[in-house]
Amino acid sequence: MILLNAPIQQDKIIDTLSNYSENGVSYKFIKKAGMKLYFETTAENEEEAAQLAKKIIKSTDYGSVLYFQATVE
Repeated sequence: MILLNAPIQQDKIIDTLSNYSENGVSYKFIKKAGMKLYFETTAENEEEAAQLAKKIIKSTDYGSVLYFQATVE
Protein backbone atom coordinates (compact mmCIF):
# COMPACT_ATOMS: atom_id res chain seq x y z
CA MET A 1 0.00 0.00 0.00
CA ILE A 2 1.24 3.49 -0.90
CA LEU A 3 1.10 6.12 1.84
CA LEU A 4 1.27 9.84 1.13
CA ASN A 5 1.69 12.33 3.96
CA ALA A 6 0.28 15.63 2.75
CA PRO A 7 -1.04 18.42 4.96
CA ILE A 8 -2.74 20.35 2.12
CA GLN A 9 -4.18 19.78 -1.37
CA GLN A 10 -5.35 16.29 -0.39
CA ASP A 11 -8.41 16.36 -2.66
CA LYS A 12 -6.25 17.30 -5.64
CA ILE A 13 -3.76 14.52 -4.85
CA ILE A 14 -6.56 11.97 -4.59
CA ASP A 15 -8.04 13.14 -7.89
CA THR A 16 -4.67 13.19 -9.67
CA LEU A 17 -3.61 9.69 -8.64
CA SER A 18 -7.08 8.14 -8.99
CA ASN A 19 -7.22 9.33 -12.61
CA TYR A 20 -3.71 8.14 -13.47
CA SER A 21 -3.42 5.02 -15.60
CA GLU A 22 -0.34 4.52 -17.78
CA ASN A 23 1.87 1.55 -18.62
CA GLY A 24 -0.33 -0.77 -16.56
CA VAL A 25 0.06 1.31 -13.39
CA SER A 26 -2.92 2.85 -11.66
CA TYR A 27 -3.79 3.99 -8.16
CA LYS A 28 -6.94 3.48 -6.11
CA PHE A 29 -7.70 5.71 -3.13
CA ILE A 30 -8.45 3.61 -0.03
CA LYS A 31 -8.71 5.92 2.97
CA LYS A 32 -7.68 9.15 4.60
CA ALA A 33 -6.42 9.41 8.20
CA GLY A 34 -5.43 12.93 9.15
CA MET A 35 -2.55 13.90 6.85
CA LYS A 36 -2.17 10.34 5.57
CA LEU A 37 -3.62 9.23 2.25
CA TYR A 38 -3.63 5.50 1.48
CA PHE A 39 -3.63 4.12 -2.06
CA GLU A 40 -3.47 0.67 -3.60
CA THR A 41 -1.58 0.30 -6.85
CA THR A 42 -1.52 -2.18 -9.71
CA ALA A 43 2.27 -1.89 -9.94
CA GLU A 44 4.26 -4.95 -8.95
CA ASN A 45 6.94 -2.94 -7.13
CA GLU A 46 5.34 -0.67 -4.52
CA GLU A 47 8.57 1.25 -3.87
CA GLU A 48 8.76 2.24 -7.54
CA ALA A 49 5.02 3.04 -7.50
CA ALA A 50 5.52 5.38 -4.53
CA GLN A 51 8.32 7.21 -6.35
CA LEU A 52 6.18 7.39 -9.50
CA ALA A 53 3.29 8.84 -7.47
CA LYS A 54 5.64 11.51 -6.13
CA LYS A 55 6.81 12.32 -9.66
CA ILE A 56 3.21 12.49 -10.94
CA ILE A 57 2.18 14.91 -8.19
CA LYS A 58 5.33 17.05 -8.57
CA SER A 59 4.54 17.43 -12.30
CA THR A 60 1.21 19.15 -11.57
CA ASP A 61 0.79 22.91 -11.21
CA TYR A 62 0.09 22.58 -7.47
CA GLY A 63 2.64 19.83 -6.80
CA SER A 64 5.77 21.76 -7.63
CA VAL A 65 5.44 23.82 -4.42
CA LEU A 66 3.82 21.14 -2.25
CA TYR A 67 5.68 19.43 0.59
CA PHE A 68 4.69 15.79 1.02
CA GLN A 69 6.15 12.33 1.49
CA ALA A 70 5.48 9.14 -0.48
CA THR A 71 6.27 5.82 1.20
CA VAL A 72 5.19 2.20 1.30
CA GLU A 73 3.36 0.75 4.26
